[in-house]
Parts: sequence; structure tokens; C-alpha cells
Amino acid sequence: MEVERTDGPGHGAELAGRAVLAGAQRIVAVGGDGTVHDVANGLLRHPGGGDVMLGVVPMGSGNDFAKLAGLDRQSPVRAVQRLVTARTARFDVGLVCDEYFVNSVGFGFGPEVVRVRNTMPELTGFASYFVPVLRAFARFRPPRFEIRSRGFAETGYMMMLEVCNGTTAGGSYRVAPDALPGDGRLDVCLVRRVSLLRFMLAVPRVMRGTHAKMREVALFQTREVSIKALDGPLLLHVDGELRHPEARQCTVRVQAGRLNVMVAQ
Repeated sequence: MEVERTDGPGHGAELAGRAVLAGAQRIVAVGGDGTVHDVANGLLRHPGGGDVMLGVVPMGSGNDFAKLAGLDRQSPVRAVQRLVTARTARFDVGLVCDEYFVNSVGFGFGPEVVRVRNTMPELTGFASYFVPVLRAFARFRPPRFEIRSRGFAETGYMMMLEVCNGTTAGGSYRVAPDALPGDGRLDVCLVRRVSLLRFMLAVPRVMRGTHAKMREVALFQTREVSIKALDGPLLLHVDGELRHPEARQCTVRVQAGRLNVMVAQ
């Protein structure tokens, strides 16, 4: 067994790529969703990397991917014990702006929350997600998007758009409660512009995954969706990591069964 320590964003992808070239059969990411994101990108950018078994020992705040692997709320020791007897499953991944994501990519309010959260490193646990949500809303102005997918099209002011492979985003928010990471489809949650009162009512419903019937919400499944920002360049998060592409338009696509994941029994 070999242990490598990452020294910053992107380093996990580099280390995972080296491991693939060295013939590794199992790679375990120890950390949060950002670490898993980097490692998965390192695997998928190399031929054969998608066949390497990917495990996770959750040590982040949200641990959205760990939920999909059955390892959420496990201590590091217990997570390692459960990985020993884990089965493997083929997970889909998403692709946006030439970058893979394993859990979700978000536009609008989602990346604004990430930006605010990055300025508050002292917060931990649930507070590190809930407090930035409230602070972000105070200054957030919903942008205009044009959304196009097979069977769905809409243009207008949108609070947020989250394209999900997993069920949760931001740790406690069940944005796409019916999502399955291996069904060959992405689950899209669109929230139209809302008032502060409706927003406050919506937060607990999103946490429970019961927001689908709200008039401001649209949920649909797709293999591909195009997003065009009408007010300026795109700002997005990819598995909770901020990205600032110069483009005003992008396409989000699913790549079915690309990732070989160790899932706890």
C-alpha cells in the first residue's frame, strides 16, 4: 500500500493519473468531495482509469459522494473496514467544460454559496453550508438563463440550476431526491426566481427532498442539457469547486458507467 498527500487543488488528479500509469487497481480518496472530484478526474483522463476501483474515506463537510458509496457518517477507521468488504458498482459521471463531475454541477445560487463559504473557513459541519446560504441570498440577484434539453426548454430569471448525478448537494440538501448514480441519466433541478419568504419556506423542503411540487421548481431527467447565460460569463461549481470559464454557454452531458466505485455493503 502506498500513501500520497495532496498539497492543493488539482494535485489529487495528478497523483491518481500517476497511479493509473503505475498499474494501480484500487485508489482510495481520503477527504471531502473536492478530493474525490480531483481523483476521479485523474482516473478518467487516462486510458483504463475507469476500471480502477475508487473508494472514499469521508473527511469533508458535505461528503455528498460518500453518501452514494454508503460511507456517509462513518469514522475513518470504520470506513476503511467497510471498504475491505465493499462491492463494486458502475457509476455515471457528468462532463462540463472538459471537466468530469461525480456528484453535481451548479449554476446561479449554488456557486454563489460556494464563493461565500470559501470566505468563511472557520465554519465547520452543517453550519458551513447553512450560514453561507443565508448570507449569499442577501446579495444574490438571479441571472437569466436559457435552458435547452430534449423535452424541456425555458428562458428566464432563475435562482439556481443544479445538474445532479447524486441525490444531495451541499451536504444536507436533497436537490435531486430520485437521482441514481448509475441510471445513465442526469437529474436537473431548476428553481425560478423566488421571494425571500418563498426561499425561506423552500430551504427545509429541499432538505427533505419535498420541493418538487413547488410552482417555482422544475425537475427533469436528461442525458444532455445546454445552459446559456444571458447576462454575462458563466459562473459554476463542479462538485463544490468554483469555476470561472470565459464562455457564456456550455453543455452538460452524462457518460454512463464510466467510474468503478467501491460501495459499502
